[in-house]
Amino acid sequence: MANLDPDLLDALRRAAIDAADDGVEFSVNGGWRSPEYQNQLLREAIAKYGSAEEAARWVATADTSAHVAGTAVDVGFAARAWLSEHGAGYGLCQIYRNEPWHYELRPEAPECGCPPQYADPSHDPRTRR
Repeated sequence: MANLDPDLLDALRRAAIDAADDGVEFSVNGGWRSPEYQNQLLREAIAKYGSAEEAARWVATADTSAHVAGTAVDVGFAARAWLSEHGAGYGLCQIYRNEPWHYELRPEAPECGCPPQYADPSHDPRTRR
């Protein structure tokens, strides 16, 4: 959980405590990534999916990745199910429909709900640089 945005980390800790009270094991499978590691993941995705365009549906570039910025986490299955029901109350929102494990902090979510999800990262304006 090193290098995560402090507000995201705080929201995750509060959610994990409440999830545990509900008997849910709250696991975070991935958080901050170095630019080098993100670039490696992108190269692997290009090899797997056959093109940079198709890989962009799953992996952002290092300069656009919320993971590199420390503003995203990937959560385990039980946490994912719990957050899909309770996450907005902590500002924790699923951002991409094709990545139910990927959560980011949206501070307005407790009052307004989570924003509509993008189909995948290639539809997110933040990843188009």
